[in-house]
Amino acid sequence: MTTQPSQRIAFLGCGSMNESILAGLLAAGLDPALVTATVRRAERAGELRERYGVHARATGDDDGANIAAVLDADVVILGVKPVGIVPLAREIASALKPSAVVLSVAAAVSIAMIEGALREGQAVIRSMPNTPSRLGRGVLSISAGSTAGPELMERARDLLRPAGTVVEIPEHQVDALSAVSGSGPAYAFYLAEAMAAAGIGLGLDAGLSELIARETVAGAGFMLAEEGADAAALRRAVTSPNGTTQSALETFEELGLPHTIAEGARAATARAAEITRELAGPASS
Repeated sequence: MTTQPSQRIAFLGCGSMNESILAGLLAAGLDPALVTATVRRAERAGELRERYGVHARATGDDDGANIAAVLDADVVILGVKPVGIVPLAREIASALKPSAVVLSVAAAVSIAMIEGALREGQAVIRSMPNTPSRLGRGVLSISAGSTAGPELMERARDLLRPAGTVVEIPEHQVDALSAVSGSGPAYAFYLAEAMAAAGIGLGLDAGLSELIARETVAGAGFMLAEEGADAAALRRAVTSPNGTTQSALETFEELGLPHTIAEGARAATARAAEITRELAGPASS
């Protein structure tokens, strides 16, 4: 599944996750002429054509758009909402080439659910990306379906690598990974919002406070991205004994911030498992 010159990729659904992967791959040199995307609205299809130069079809105007998109596709990336993944897999099952690989980026939809909707033997890989993939700074997990062997997984890794760091994990760890990396960008944005609000509370101009909070979080992210970076070591380097930063961090500890973050991640994991059960129906109860 390497991005060879003749490889064709179909993105079915182009919400934030699929668009992030699409943007990352195109930025790394993928030929847009080899990409087809399907979305519901004609306006959105036009936007994708203009922004990326890819073929884009609107299912709202063409009931056969998904079928047409996958007929010659070597890789089909499913990126609609979780509730629509299994119906979409059923819709395209008979049109897929036997050699095509189906890659799902949907949360909470298991490999078994997708495989059950496709023809027997169709290769399925489950991935959990995050939105920084559009900048080539994402985290993208890959988990093997029943017919996705080591060679196919390596090819999946090669395909997704331009969008960020690719990690291979067993499927039972996907929800935990999603709670950290999938939801994680929102945690960082939430931190920036809270820092800006704190600055305003201390008397800073709102625009200035938002700017410095945003740039501080982004700058710290760049430091963490340096080779060999260690979050704890970076934190200690900024924290002078008995200084202002130490005072702030001790307050965070006293108020239970690490516990709050851990509980939030656990809540995200539990909700993902709950959604999986809801999508699977009574048989999963």
